[in-house]
Amino acid sequence: MEAVVGLLVMLLAVSHGVETKCDVRQKDGAQCYGALGGTVFLQLMDRAPERLAIDKNNNHIFRWKNYKIVNKSNEDKYSFTPSDGMFRISNLIRADTDEYRLIIHNSSGALLEERTLQLSIQAPVLSARLVSECLSQGEMRVSCSSEGGDSPQYSWSLDGHTLTEDKLLSGNHKTDSITLRQGVEGALVCSVKNHVSHLQKYHKISTCGFIFINCTGSNETRITQWMFAATNTLCVELTTIYTTVDPSLICGLQTAVAALLFSVVAAYFAWRKKKSQRAEGSAMPQERQDAETSV
Repeated sequence: MEAVVGLLVMLLAVSHGVETKCDVRQKDGAQCYGALGGTVFLQLMDRAPERLAIDKNNNHIFRWKNYKIVNKSNEDKYSFTPSDGMFRISNLIRADTDEYRLIIHNSSGALLEERTLQLSIQAPVLSARLVSECLSQGEMRVSCSSEGGDSPQYSWSLDGHTLTEDKLLSGNHKTDSITLRQGVEGALVCSVKNHVSHLQKYHKISTCGFIFINCTGSNETRITQWMFAATNTLCVELTTIYTTVDPSLICGLQTAVAALLFSVVAAYFAWRKKKSQRAEGSAMPQERQDAETSV
């Protein structure tokens, strides 16, 4: 019981000052909402008539006659602005949820108009919380929960756009729990709202460490699947290694090659010249000397 009382006190403290507005001009049976502990502004008409009465459970809670307030049951709770026809109910509690009847007469007492409106009081959503969990194959389960708030409604968006079915493995963009497909990443937002409040919770999601591989395995079969990057042994990407060589070293090598080539050419021509000279010497006749005439 103490916990319930504490929660109610917290709700009243948080929702204090929360204001809602409902336009019921020329509408019969309008549905209006107010925040627990807050204030609701009911736009009844453009300006005050000669005579006006507002009933709740067939009891007058406010009366206006000859352009002045005749009576109202609770001055701190009910107020009326004749210049713009605005009726205000403050310090809203659960008991304010009811049907209200608006009765308008002319100066002679003839009934001009009668309308009803339904006022519902809701506790606003206090907070929202996101919890995410990576699954075995790279999917991600995300749940959104809220504290306080009557009849909360949930919706999801990804990178500023409504979450579409192609991103979802289960659930839809209006449930409180969803499962995202493999490879979905971005800014995920859960919105929680009711008729008197609206909260959003942001969560940055990634691929849970999974990568999509597309390669040829060792047995020449094509592999296309999602798997955890840290344990990937099916595909090993070949990396090209680039070596940076000093330009001066390249220039030195070019010079050495040119010098070697020049030496080979020079040696070749020297050998040809020597061979030619030997051939000429062999072709000249040699004089024979007699032993008798030789000195």
